Amino acid sequence: MADGTQPPDITGQVLPLLERIARALEAQASAPDQAADLLSADAFIWNGDTATLMPVKDVARVDLGLLHGIDRARDTLQENTRRFAAGLPANNALLWGARGMGKSSLVKAVHARAAADAQTPLALVEIHREDISSLPRLMTQLRNVDRRFLIFCDDLSFDQADRSYKSLKAVLEGGIEGRPANVLFYATSNRRHLMPRDMVDNERQRAINPTEAVEEMVSLSDRFGLWLGFHQCSQDEYLEMVRQYVRHYSLNHPWTDIRSEAIEWTNTRGARSGRVAWQFVQDLAARLGRTLE
Repeated sequence: MADGTQPPDITGQVLPLLERIARALEAQASAPDQAADLLSADAFIWNGDTATLMPVKDVARVDLGLLHGIDRARDTLQENTRRFAAGLPANNALLWGARGMGKSSLVKAVHARAAADAQTPLALVEIHREDISSLPRLMTQLRNVDRRFLIFCDDLSFDQADRSYKSLKAVLEGGIEGRPANVLFYATSNRRHLMPRDMVDNERQRAINPTEAVEEMVSLSDRFGLWLGFHQCSQDEYLEMVRQYVRHYSLNHPWTDIRSEAIEWTNTRGARSGRVAWQFVQDLAARLGRTLE
């Protein structure tokens, strides 16, 4: 400059701005391709780190007709999913309760049934518990796609140090944008309020206003309009699950022997559930030299 001073170095200010503009233009250019990709499969897995949806060719699931002992939950969730796939109002659903009673299997099975019946197949998107904080970004990607999406989070729960449940609350209900009309959220959990009892008790003891503190924490589960409880099955229900599997896969073996072996199996496990019934049937089929297809 004329007075001998050096001109200001604006490179450090301009470069970040140019980078943001480049990223925005790149996102705009790839948006149509992303929308097209979301029509290419019936199931996806959300990667929160890269904000991408990875298509799943074959979903690991069982047929809806093989899920026994949970008839009321099955019928309720199936009807809720059918309404959503048909463009009608539907509720977010929380499936909570005993382990191994078919919560996640039911979600995948009703999706398969609804996707087969709907004119525009319903897509299933699995989001892992660790990626819940990125849920708003997923919603943004799905909002303007001409398709309906069922977002599914298996084994959802929160611990004392985790505050991402507040983001989930805002996404499900109450945020400025609200949940997109083409998106529904299903979650499974062993806990009805998604948080351990000691966490709620600690908050009650430490807070200035215990009632308000606990209400703020457990209100997350209130965002789910549909609660479906799963409980430990009786021995008769467990044996009926085994019987249906044996019949479906045509495992020819005397029922009296299967019955006694199934009871012994559950006694060694110390629990009765749909998962235990399936594990027994897998062992039975292997001993009979049969495959389960």
